[in-house]
Amino acid sequence: MKPNIARTTLKVTAGLASQFPADGRPQVALSGRSNVGKSSLINTVIGRKHYARVSQSPGKTVTINFYDVDGQFYLVDLPGYGFARRSPEEKRRWSALTDSYFTREGASVTAVAQLVDLKVGLTRDDETMLTYLAERGVPHFIVATKADKPNKTERAAALEALLSSPFVQKSSGVVLFSSLTGEGKDAVLKMILDAAG
Repeated sequence: MKPNIARTTLKVTAGLASQFPADGRPQVALSGRSNVGKSSLINTVIGRKHYARVSQSPGKTVTINFYDVDGQFYLVDLPGYGFARRSPEEKRRWSALTDSYFTREGASVTAVAQLVDLKVGLTRDDETMLTYLAERGVPHFIVATKADKPNKTERAAALEALLSSPFVQKSSGVVLFSSLTGEGKDAVLKMILDAAG
């Protein structure tokens, strides 16, 4: 039965690997740097403006949020990376928590939506994350957020730069997305649902 995306609830906010759900349901994770728009994407896709909290202090918390989608799969909001003001200890916690999410026994990650700010392009941290996913063999696709920000010429150049990057696998889909205009909403939702099976 096709999941009703509107029936999405925050199930667990996990700061420790022991708090991760272990019921075997498929999980589609959202990865990206702090302030790339993960919460805005969740709100847009599920059709609720303020459900996932958009932080005014990006990078402040190191937790993984598990959203239960109609009892069928989890949409997983990984903590943002690359926030300069984070202390070395917080960065270590981010690495440990995120790594344990992918490496724990019984992990049921079916795909990762890797969010990249279209105007900023791939950062070094994005490249590191894409390399990590590729090395672990985790299926992933790229969502180029804030697609409404660049003008037409800049958009074309930014998309070409993404597609031609050696860090972007040819098999990875790339979707242009804007939470402001709704561009790419249906395409992102389709990729999430396909990944969740």
